[in-house]
Amino acid sequence: MNKNILVTGGAGFIGSNFIPYFCEKYPNYQIINLDKLTYAGNLDNLKECNAMSNYTFILGDICDSTLVSKIFEKHAISDVIHFAAESHVDNSIENPRIFIETNILGTFTLLENFKKTHKDSNQNRFHHISTDEVYGTLGIEGSFSEKTAYAPNSPYSASKAGSDMLTRAYFHTYGINAVISNCSNNYGPKQHAEKLIPTIICRAIAEELIPIYGDGKNVRDWLYVIDHCRAIDLIFHNGKIGETYNIGGRNERTNLQIAYKICDILDRKHPRKSGKRYSELITFVKDRLGHDRRYAIDATKLETELEWKAEENFDTGIIKTIEWYLFKEKLI
Repeated sequence: MNKNILVTGGAGFIGSNFIPYFCEKYPNYQIINLDKLTYAGNLDNLKECNAMSNYTFILGDICDSTLVSKIFEKHAISDVIHFAAESHVDNSIENPRIFIETNILGTFTLLENFKKTHKDSNQNRFHHISTDEVYGTLGIEGSFSEKTAYAPNSPYSASKAGSDMLTRAYFHTYGINAVISNCSNNYGPKQHAEKLIPTIICRAIAEELIPIYGDGKNVRDWLYVIDHCRAIDLIFHNGKIGETYNIGGRNERTNLQIAYKICDILDRKHPRKSGKRYSELITFVKDRLGHDRRYAIDATKLETELEWKAEENFDTGIIKTIEWYLFKEKLI
């Protein structure tokens, strides 16, 4: 089946891993990538798509209703895979407005155009990509399931919760074919340097202090980005209409464990000229506001219903990630 799929935010971290994967796997799909190219978007991460005949890039804002409407009409958009979002929690604390505008109003704009074009059609799908942060924080035990109540604790997670609820409302009210996926923390090639793992890697190889919030014992479940892409592929094609699917790697680590792991690998792969260990660069800084203590995803629904399983464990995935950054910096 031929499809013209609008992918939003395709120049961001997850999108720029997903689009090459998807274009290569489905050459009969036309992929239209709409991205505003804010600081977190980078077309260099999509160089492999330049020669692909089924890929088109459009510079623009998902909040621009006139532009989005023209794209739906000109490209006869059949489906939407919606990555575009402001995503850095620290930035949401400093400037929450842009998160409300992009994550909520932008999602609304896309849903409105999709509704006008594909209301009551089961052949056309709107897949909204979200985060486990909408669920809030966990104690020492337990994990987030699709039935966990929303309890966002930052402007970022609140804006994503709002976009999730809008998507759900458009399914229940207007009958659009929508699915939602909530993922745990992604890592891998092409991630912006503001995020935890790239920050640790880039600071270390630059021999700068590596900042760790609070006591470093905040726990996250880590998901290799290509495993996430495979999950999106399955949910987009086979997920049940109106359902939510949680995607997690079952790789819980504290931030401090992550830092020491990366430093140990760099000690072997790119030793410091001084002979000192990279872990000596780790420093603790004041904890950020509203810092959730622990996230963990229960991906049982996705694993049983769609037979998905993470292929990359953290030990192998983090080596691939570090090697990508070392290669990017021409250090290997």
